[in-house]
Amino acid sequence: MKNNISYIKNKNYGVGQFTMRRVITILVIILLATPAAARDQVTVTRVVDGDTLTIYYNNKKENVRLVGIDTPESRDNSKARRDADRTGRDLQVITSQGKRAAAFVKSLVGKGSVLEIEFDVERRDRYGRLLAYLYLSDGRMLNEEIVRAGYASVMTIPPNGKYKDRFLKAYREARESRVGLWGE
Repeated sequence: MKNNISYIKNKNYGVGQFTMRRVITILVIILLATPAAARDQVTVTRVVDGDTLTIYYNNKKENVRLVGIDTPESRDNSKARRDADRTGRDLQVITSQGKRAAAFVKSLVGKGSVLEIEFDVERRDRYGRLLAYLYLSDGRMLNEEIVRAGYASVMTIPPNGKYKDRFLKAYREARESRVGLWGE
């Protein structure tokens, strides 16, 4: 009798393992077969600066802050002054660089441009702006392209950090190649 119980326990354990392995395999197959979530389309109404745009989203005009990046300020404001104090750089230099970053973004998108939007964990910042990744019509991510061209630094604020590694790679390449603002 003792041997029968041992056999049953081992047999049940083996079935349990097989079932768990099978469940995991099925879940992986389902995840791989499920298409990525479709991104919504948005229309650009204005490029505010290098990392902020105004768009139409869900039939509403919204400001969107590009997640994961930070460009210099293009106007004399409190953040530009804080950046000048923090870095020791001249305020006019910072705002000049901010205007160059905004001009670069305007070279990629303008009023009427149709883009796709993707969100990370948090959808809005403390100012009520949408926090998003925007994609150009050719599939390139606008956030990443700004970093790659040397007009933005990486700024990851958890929990939004889905593409942090991609941005860091683009940032290193821009710095090493001395492109954009890094060429100065």
